[in-house]
Amino acid sequence: QLDPFYASIILFVGRAWDAITDPMVGFFISKTSWTRFGRLMPWIIFSTPFAVISYFLIWFVPDISRGQVMWYLVFYCIFQTLVTCFHVPYSALTMFISREQSERDSATAYRMTVEVLGTVLGTAIQGQIVGKVVTPCIESPLFIGKTNSSVAMEELNMTHDTGSLTDTRNAYMIAAGVIGGLYILCAVILSVGVREKRESSELQSDEPVSFFQGLKLVMNHGAYIKLIAGFLFTSLAFMVKRSWAWRMGERGRQQCSLELSATLTIPLWQWFLTRFGKKTAVYVGISSAIPFLIMVAVLDSNLIVTYIVAVAAGISVAAAFLLPWSMLPDVIDDFKLQHPDSHGHEAIFFSFYVFFTKFTSGVSLGISTLSLDFAGYQTRGCSQPSEVNFTLKMLVSAVPVGLILLGLLLFKLYPIDEEKRRKNKKALQDLREESNSSSESDNTELASIV
Repeated sequence: QLDPFYASIILFVGRAWDAITDPMVGFFISKTSWTRFGRLMPWIIFSTPFAVISYFLIWFVPDISRGQVMWYLVFYCIFQTLVTCFHVPYSALTMFISREQSERDSATAYRMTVEVLGTVLGTAIQGQIVGKVVTPCIESPLFIGKTNSSVAMEELNMTHDTGSLTDTRNAYMIAAGVIGGLYILCAVILSVGVREKRESSELQSDEPVSFFQGLKLVMNHGAYIKLIAGFLFTSLAFMVKRSWAWRMGERGRQQCSLELSATLTIPLWQWFLTRFGKKTAVYVGISSAIPFLIMVAVLDSNLIVTYIVAVAAGISVAAAFLLPWSMLPDVIDDFKLQHPDSHGHEAIFFSFYVFFTKFTSGVSLGISTLSLDFAGYQTRGCSQPSEVNFTLKMLVSAVPVGLILLGLLLFKLYPIDEEKRRKNKKALQDLREESNSSSESDNTELASIV
């Protein structure tokens, strides 16, 4: 029941807060001492219960006439910080369960498959629980389209059915409780089933490095900047694209079609990148969505077209989210070769990736919400102004196509192709063998002295 403008403000401020907390959490993780649970796992274990509580409070409606915006803003920022404490070490585990590029790529494919599948599950749970509460639409007066959004909201609020709103509020809280329970279950499975390999971990620096020194080293690495820039724009394109489902009344089913399509095609893209290379897979996978996005704008809206676009978009979503994550370990290997004496920055690399993942989600929601607000979208209205339909067409066609083209241009500048990846792998193996032989000779010399 918040005005769309305030909802957008909360989303934007939350993402700005992420810009501060994500790299800070990555830095603190890099300075964490080894425990019997590892270095990364304690962050996951101890952040989980607090994240679940804050998530539940996001959906709780406080019984206060003023200050609701501040309530949601505070708990939204707290939740995002705690999710960072989970997601950064969770993502960075890829680097610390194996040193082999092929094994890390395989682990990334499995991780992204289950993440997308989790999105499908979350969408289904939320949709089924909340969807059982029937909230009737409100016939808007003829003049309501001519008034501003705050006046429209005030008029609509006057006609809301109190009992229906209470049932809706309770349904959202039940859904939050169920999803919070799944959050705890998955964290337990992760902490019990995954072990960090101490010999694979290079998380701790040999020499203390300040936060700003580490941040400067990471952000001055050209390959990393080009990769996250391409990742930012392509991810934003597909996040904005998700608002297309609002055009029809079957939003939950269409969203599930997109996510299921992405889940099923991630193994295909994993095979494709091993066969043809990661950069080629990026160009083919992400650009394949462009014709279907154009089709949305050109053809009249109908159920068949909508589902075709959903499946096609899911195929491209799989490539857009799998490939940049599988390319990140290659960037870290390249960084290690260029800075052989500087260790322990892996978590900072992953923290910015996590930030941009959440940032694109928040920005896309903010763009969609503000655009609909300016177009005159009426909450719970039985009908919408014609400007709303035009705005949605732009959000699901022209805007994503432009972002995809810009992202592909940035990926073109990304310097690590398959040949360079093989050279980096060989160079890292030589460095490790040289380091091991040097360590063995030092031990032999020390033994002879003793």
